[in-house]
Amino acid sequence: TKFSFNGMIQESGWMSLYDGLAAGLWRQLFYASSRFGLFETFRDKLHEIRGKTDFASRVVVGAATGGIAALISCPAEVAVVRMSNDSTLPKEERRNYKGVVDTGKRILKEEGVSAFWRGAAPFAQRAMMVGVFQVATLDQFKELYAEKLNQKKNSIPNVFCAAMTSGLLYSIATMPLEASKNRMSSQKPDPVTGKLPYVSTIQTIRAVSEKEGFFALYNGFLPYYARCGGHTVSMFVIVQIIRDFYQKQRS
Repeated sequence: TKFSFNGMIQESGWMSLYDGLAAGLWRQLFYASSRFGLFETFRDKLHEIRGKTDFASRVVVGAATGGIAALISCPAEVAVVRMSNDSTLPKEERRNYKGVVDTGKRILKEEGVSAFWRGAAPFAQRAMMVGVFQVATLDQFKELYAEKLNQKKNSIPNVFCAAMTSGLLYSIATMPLEASKNRMSSQKPDPVTGKLPYVSTIQTIRAVSEKEGFFALYNGFLPYYARCGGHTVSMFVIVQIIRDFYQKQRS
């Protein structure tokens, strides 16, 4: 059956929309903080070495720090996907996780520690693209809008415009990898052969494209962009507000 918000709400209630929230908060604690913190640290260090910060250096640093952050937070990501997807499965196939701790314990007991990094490749690849299309382009768009629209760089309007643009770009670029990651993280072995249907990012994208069409990888794009765009804007605007407050307190 095709997934829909209405069907999910009717079957499991409004609160099912927040399944996996606790795991999602843990994921953001490790993923978002390390990705953004490492980006600025590495970018400034590279600036000291090279004496300049251009778009190419932002791309390299964004990709590298995104991949590192993904590997750090992959166990939490698997827990998020498992808990979020569980209620959308047929009742007989559900794992019925009770919370973050229960999810972690059961994955470790039933599948082993390696299961926490199942789907790590597409997650890291997606995170590297997010690092480029979200963090690196944000830096670049802030400079572009300051120059072309006469905005004050790092002002709230400047950050908002840059974040909306980078959020759209990274949503378009990463949706196929997000879809692949979700399918690999929540898959079950074939009951006959015992083999997993998806084994790599490319194989997953190819299999889905052949069976359902390439644009099946973009199913749910609008809520994905709402999530990515909303997250990008709120995160960077809040970071800028905190940064302005901190600088004002120091002066």
